[in-house]
Amino acid sequence: MLPVLVVNAGSTSLKLELVSASDKSEVLSSLSEAKGRAAAIGHRVVHGGGRFREPVVLDSDVIAEIETMSEVAPLQNRPALEAITAARKLFGAEPQVAVFDTAFHATIPPEAFTYAIPRQWREKYGIRRFGFHGLSVAWAAERAPALLDHPIERLVVCHLGGGCSITAVLAGRSVDTTMGFSPLEGVPMATRSGSVDPRSIFYLLDPGRLSREELENGLENESGLKGLSDLSGDVRELEKAEDSSDERAALALSVYVHRIAAAIASMVTALEGLDAIVFTAGVGENSARIRARVCERLSFLGVEIDSARNVEAKLDTDIATDRAAVRVLVIRAREALMVARGVRQVLIGAG
Repeated sequence: MLPVLVVNAGSTSLKLELVSASDKSEVLSSLSEAKGRAAAIGHRVVHGGGRFREPVVLDSDVIAEIETMSEVAPLQNRPALEAITAARKLFGAEPQVAVFDTAFHATIPPEAFTYAIPRQWREKYGIRRFGFHGLSVAWAAERAPALLDHPIERLVVCHLGGGCSITAVLAGRSVDTTMGFSPLEGVPMATRSGSVDPRSIFYLLDPGRLSREELENGLENESGLKGLSDLSGDVRELEKAEDSSDERAALALSVYVHRIAAAIASMVTALEGLDAIVFTAGVGENSARIRARVCERLSFLGVEIDSARNVEAKLDTDIATDRAAVRVLVIRAREALMVARGVRQVLIGAG
């Protein structure tokens, strides 16, 4: 197996992991640390549009397409492009591959990805639901049945981090998800609004209110948990504030839980039932309080967690009660591993 440097560039951070031939990960502090140690470089790219359903070797044509989709996902694709430029300059002839978050959602059926807007808009401008966090969801969909030691037909994956999405996975394939044309749609996130009434956008853009730049910055960077609480987008800080009777923090967490639980319930419709729920990413892996509150709202679906198991949960474990009809798993996100696999798939497959 090839050792792969995985580059995950976000709006506020650059994560670098060297995934060894045995799939062990080592976090690096700079690109140069991987010089001479990585046989290839893999870039996590959030938005691949409708074109890329598989990982691809980076060339000028692929880079141009990533640039095009930067208009839709500016906080995600633009940093990825900067990292690609830096890595190509540093590593020269070493092969570099783009692995797309949108690819896993290519299986979503038309009734789930089609927006109810004029056909001309959909066809001319490519407006549709793409879905994101695909690398994280793909790993959860693979890891969950391995943990339970049996296949899982109907799975809902809750990726709850700085960005948040809920995805319905039927027999290992994505069939619906909350994020849409961009990573801004869906449930509230740390600083992103999630779904809002489009008419409110028109209202805010009227003369004398907000400029487009103010509105975009507000929806991307000042909304979500941060906007609700007027304090922070960090769930850990909000839980501390809630314990100190901060009403705005309590409201923020209540809205967050309400919308996540509602999204999970909607995914059950796409799956026609529910066998298991996965919580993953920063909040999903670490907040027992959020997991408990979300699951409490879903008790009518047969969701029941063991309080002690939840509070003491280690990663990659089942926290449901023994008698529960629905298993509830906490799974460590391994996006870097999925990127490395994508790189190997392309390069080894190409000889």
